[in-house]
Amino acid sequence: MKKFGTTLLAAGAILLCLLGSSFAGPTDDPVIQYREKNQEKRIQQGVKSGELTPKEAGKLEREQARIKQTESRMKADGKLTKKERARLQRKENKASAHIYNKKHNQKKAKVN
Repeated sequence: MKKFGTTLLAAGAILLCLLGSSFAGPTDDPVIQYREKNQEKRIQQGVKSGELTPKEAGKLEREQARIKQTESRMKADGKLTKKERARLQRKENKASAHIYNKKHNQKKAKVN
C-alpha cells in the first residue's frame, strides 16, 4: 500500500507540472522556454531515479508553476521587458539551485 501511495504522489506531481504548463502559455523568449523545460526534465529524472522524494518533487513543481504564473502576469501587456526577463532569470536560477540541492541531499525515495 505504501508503494502505491508513493507512486500516486509522484504521478500527481508530474500531472501538476503538465497542467501548470498548459495554462501559462508559451513565452516568446526561447531561453526562458528552454530553462523551464530543462528544469521540468530534471525534476522528472530525479523522481524516476529516486533522488527526489514525492514531497520534494511536489515542492519543486509548485515553484516552477509559480514562476510560470509570474511570467504570465508579466506578459499581460504582450511582451517581456529587459527588467522582467532579468527577474525571471533570477527566479529560474534560484529554482535550479533548489533542484540541485534537493537531488543531492540525503533523502532518497524507494525506486521500484
